[in-house]
Amino acid sequence: MQDHTYLTLLLNFNQVVANMTLSTLWRSNSSKLWKGSVRLWCSSSSSKNASSLSDDGSKEFLKEVKPFHKIPGPFALPFIGTIYLYLFGIYNFTRLHKDGFKKYKKYGPIVREEIIPGNSIVWIFDPNDMERVFLSENKLPQRRSHLAVGVFRGERPDVYNTGGLLNMNGEEWWRLRREFQKGFSAPQAVRAYLPATSSMIDEFVATRLSFACPDFLSELARLSLQLTCLVAFDEKFDCFSAQEMKPDGRSSRLMEAALTANSWVLRLDNQMNIKNSYGYKTFESSMLYMESVAVELVKKKADLLASKSTLESNEDAVPSLLELYLSSPNLDYKDVVGMAVDLLLAGIDTTAYTASFALYHLARNERVQNLLRLEAKKLLPSPDVSVNADILANAPYARAVLKEVFRMNPISVGVGRVATEDLVLSGYKVPKGTNMVTQNQIACRLKENFPRPNEFIPERWVKGSPIEAKAHPYVVLPFGHGPRSCIARRLAEQHLLTLLLKVASRYQIIWDSEKPLDCVTLLINKPDQPVKFTFSRL
Repeated sequence: MQDHTYLTLLLNFNQVVANMTLSTLWRSNSSKLWKGSVRLWCSSSSSKNASSLSDDGSKEFLKEVKPFHKIPGPFALPFIGTIYLYLFGIYNFTRLHKDGFKKYKKYGPIVREEIIPGNSIVWIFDPNDMERVFLSENKLPQRRSHLAVGVFRGERPDVYNTGGLLNMNGEEWWRLRREFQKGFSAPQAVRAYLPATSSMIDEFVATRLSFACPDFLSELARLSLQLTCLVAFDEKFDCFSAQEMKPDGRSSRLMEAALTANSWVLRLDNQMNIKNSYGYKTFESSMLYMESVAVELVKKKADLLASKSTLESNEDAVPSLLELYLSSPNLDYKDVVGMAVDLLLAGIDTTAYTASFALYHLARNERVQNLLRLEAKKLLPSPDVSVNADILANAPYARAVLKEVFRMNPISVGVGRVATEDLVLSGYKVPKGTNMVTQNQIACRLKENFPRPNEFIPERWVKGSPIEAKAHPYVVLPFGHGPRSCIARRLAEQHLLTLLLKVASRYQIIWDSEKPLDCVTLLINKPDQPVKFTFSRL
């Protein structure tokens, strides 16, 4: 028993260390990573310039600013930091939202923590401080994330030019972002994929909701993969066929590879020697499988584009993202392969998790579900009506439902950043180079920011509603903000809105678990239990 307890503590210790932000260690190893990869471990965005320590020229103001070391936070032991709080279960890296509430209640709107001595992270809970962080950044916002992806790709220069959008920073990141976002950013470009999206979701709703499923998340992940591959690669993976649903089917293996890789990214990113760390081989194996599929798909599309007859026969077809990228003079073959892998890595779980939380909230709130159904039936009077741009433009309640889902269950706990200049946050000086994490998930559940914060009330987001929210513009940021915001935001919202309208118009959604649904923190927020629904045909 003692040996078992000791082993458990060692494993827990390794798990905690693997999840910590070791920026000091990272800097010492930065030459091994892609140039410009100065990233923080959370999610996205920001832009513009504003609100720094230098904004107020008053000497009196500067005297009133409290020093960085005075920011309240958990007590750090010498040579240990605050790791003991995680090791003994006071905090938990897989429940960062619960940790955040504890820290906010005990220490206030800004918290400094030294998980490792000498390496501070500042947790930011005040939306006004969040705004200051984002508006202080330059035109190339930096973050620290997906370092393991950078290590993996750095070992394979025959396949990749760079660490990719998820891993990089600086001018090279912007070169790629500028080109890759062309297929995602313009509303008309995204709308071009809507007919095919609606047709695929129609098929899913007609065939996959009529039988019991022990975990509907797997069904949603298959749908997400199928939609991603259709739009990105012009490939219908037929993810729900008998062959594809076998464990060795391509779809099943891709889903497992993406889940495994995403589960290891955060743990590996903060190891001193990523390549030689426990778990890297598992991560590498998953990345290699996604790479093999991506290379196959890119080669297939490149060969088709090289055929003049194929181009002529498809002049009126909506080009896939892959076709757009391969046709760009500013991207080469290896750039496109890297983006194809990024789409497989990031394009499955996020949409599936959000769809799970959305269906859960509808199932638990019959009033909301009925109102959504009224809107859906008005817009889709029969099952064979396809969702088009006009329908989505006239679905304000569906959009309000989705935004309330993002408030209650955002994609990640917040947004990670490295301060690009000295800042004053909640009256404290935060020096340039400090690691910061905005705590949007916690801020969205505080009564200071939203009345009845733990209730699912889409009317907050309906213009003209008596309870329309006067929300701070920086408190609900599910996709980030500015140049580093999620590149596929419009596409993801289009998929989710189409799914919600189609399901609500034809089915009553029932939650089949006695426990409320919460989340666990991997790289993103994942449902913490099997997602069980009954869909009753209307």
